[in-house]
Amino acid sequence: MRYTSILDTIGNTPCVRLQKIGPKHVNLFVKLESFNPTSSIKDRMAVGIIEHAEQTGALKPGQTVVEATSGNAGIGLAMVCAQKGYPLVVVMPENFSVERRKLIRFFGARVVLTPAGYKGSGALAKAQELAERHGWFYCRQFDNDANAAVHARTTAKEILQDFNQTPLDYWVTGYGSGGTLKGVAQMLKLYSPKTCVVVCEPNDAQLLASSDGDRAQFTSPPHSNNHYQPHLMQGWTPDFVSRLTEDAQREGCIDQLLPVDGNRAIQVCRELAQQEGILTGISGGATLAGALQIATDAEPGSNILCMLPDTAERYLTTPLFDPISAEMNAEENAISDSTANFRFDAPPSPLPVMEVDEQEPLITEITQQMLRQFIGNPRHPVVMFGLEWCEFCWSVRKLFKKLSIQFHCVDLDSSSYQNCGLGTKLKATLVAHTGCSTLPQIFIAGEYIGGCIEVFDAVNNRSLFRKLDKAGVPFNKVLDIDPYTLLPGWMHGPRT
Repeated sequence: MRYTSILDTIGNTPCVRLQKIGPKHVNLFVKLESFNPTSSIKDRMAVGIIEHAEQTGALKPGQTVVEATSGNAGIGLAMVCAQKGYPLVVVMPENFSVERRKLIRFFGARVVLTPAGYKGSGALAKAQELAERHGWFYCRQFDNDANAAVHARTTAKEILQDFNQTPLDYWVTGYGSGGTLKGVAQMLKLYSPKTCVVVCEPNDAQLLASSDGDRAQFTSPPHSNNHYQPHLMQGWTPDFVSRLTEDAQREGCIDQLLPVDGNRAIQVCRELAQQEGILTGISGGATLAGALQIATDAEPGSNILCMLPDTAERYLTTPLFDPISAEMNAEENAISDSTANFRFDAPPSPLPVMEVDEQEPLITEITQQMLRQFIGNPRHPVVMFGLEWCEFCWSVRKLFKKLSIQFHCVDLDSSSYQNCGLGTKLKATLVAHTGCSTLPQIFIAGEYIGGCIEVFDAVNNRSLFRKLDKAGVPFNKVLDIDPYTLLPGWMHGPRT
């Protein structure tokens, strides 16, 4: 199917019946919002709010958009704003996963962090402050009816279509901004009134379960709720109850509240991946944990639908992946050792001998001139000859980046040096010049410094810094770093 833009692919996510997880006497379904283009349900909110603002004139062409988020909303907005041409500033508490910041910035947006101690309400206050100071469009996802409207128009419609032939007995969700909850629950009460709407929240931050008298009503910016405690489900429940969630509760859209333990949520995430082949984040695991509680006591033949709002990859630096190692464990090492070749404890295979055309010597006047130009260029006093796919070259790159050293890199295996074997010829000229056959090779102001290990040693004995000073190359003189920590992980010890 062909689409006009990436925004046309938002929605119409699949509803999948679980085969292995859950009791056999019920039908447990999950709605996979990870099938949206940035892998979360927040894509719906992002396009809904931006297009409503365009239609009402609240958002002007070229105007900067600002929003506070735990991450998924910011990623969705970054995609929408990139496609539509709006600058975006996302305000995010510092304690949410690093992957989210990087994804937002990858779309070209900017991320402003707020101290973790100010929680989500602090991020909202900062976003509102920035909007008022700079005249930016503030999305207000927690208090914007366009958020709920897009879910009523799309998410609810899809659910009703998926269950138009069979009754939907339970719909299980978290609440977050309240957009999904209000939009879908309102439509279910109207068109599927027998569906029981179950709303889950962290067992150590039960804001909805607190009585109305104990909970301050939503304000903009919101006040932090006294019942809030930090929990594992990023984005599932902020430290306040949104106005959209308040609407749903006040209108009687919520039939049952269900507390969920964060550790159980993480366990369910892993079981879902390993038994059903489905990836979801901690909030999805929490919602599914709640659905499994409902399934245990549900009538035989009941149909239960659980919302899975995002995918697992944006939780790589969270407790969800703590026990998952990037290195081989003992069992994997044993599998490797069960055959003779390509093992880490085996000597490396000899490099293939390169055939040389005797009519075209590797070292030519052209490559000698190129080498002189590279290492003698006053505009680039620091030069590294390396390979794009060499781990030792990556280690030197990381060192130079941390020390803020500007350098020119000549990657001899890159496509620009493949024509007529230029990379091979230039390396032969380099080897003849330095007497060293390995890469990387680093020069400062024309002086050969050495390879990766020599540069690391020169950092440790400070001689590299003296050479940089002499060459007039600026660098970070404050940072104290052990460069050997930047070597490939397999060099730090046995793979476990």
